[in-house]
Amino acid sequence: MKKEESEWTISNEFAIVTLKQVNTRNGIRLEIHSPKLGHTILLDPLELESLTWQDKSTFSGFLSTPFGSKK
Repeated sequence: MKKEESEWTISNEFAIVTLKQVNTRNGIRLEIHSPKLGHTILLDPLELESLTWQDKSTFSGFLSTPFGSKK
């Protein structure tokens, strides 16, 4: 029996992302997709847990150069 996949959308005035649990050959992953930008990432449980080890300044740093540094 195939497990039904659920998808959630989270948005505000600045961004929209969809979240979906997906089964891969390496186990369950959380798929995070930005429809506006077309970016997608799959994160395993340890990668997700590592987000909780960060403080707000880590994420503020991501936002200072959201698309990476320009070289």
